[in-house]
Amino acid sequence: MPAVDPGEVEFTAIRAQGAGGQNVNKVSSAVHLRFDIRASSLPDGVKARLLALADQRITDEGVVVIKAQAHRSQDMNRADALQRLQELVDGVATPPRPRKPTKPTRASKERRLQGKSQRAQVKATRSKIVP
Repeated sequence: MPAVDPGEVEFTAIRAQGAGGQNVNKVSSAVHLRFDIRASSLPDGVKARLLALADQRITDEGVVVIKAQAHRSQDMNRADALQRLQELVDGVATPPRPRKPTKPTRASKERRLQGKSQRAQVKATRSKIVP
């Protein structure tokens, strides 16, 4: 599986949201990770599958934006964001297997027709009897 080069990733430290007391107000521990898919050194097939993903973290310009703020330290948030990016890349690393169309078997066609005729008989017996 292709590994993401940390040199191609841009980190920005921001202040975290939510509860945390005074620490949240004074420390920029959250991290924004930005990764340009088109400019990366990933294989072309992986790039194409990443860009085709319907993921809200991928912008229209082909940039992955991940916000990590689960931990109190910036280093742990940075590692968490990198891990999440690697999981995203690993998810599309192997191409999907092509679907082979199949035909219904002769026996399954016969069972279907048998069921249809039985149902038709049941419905026919419900009709009013004409003298």
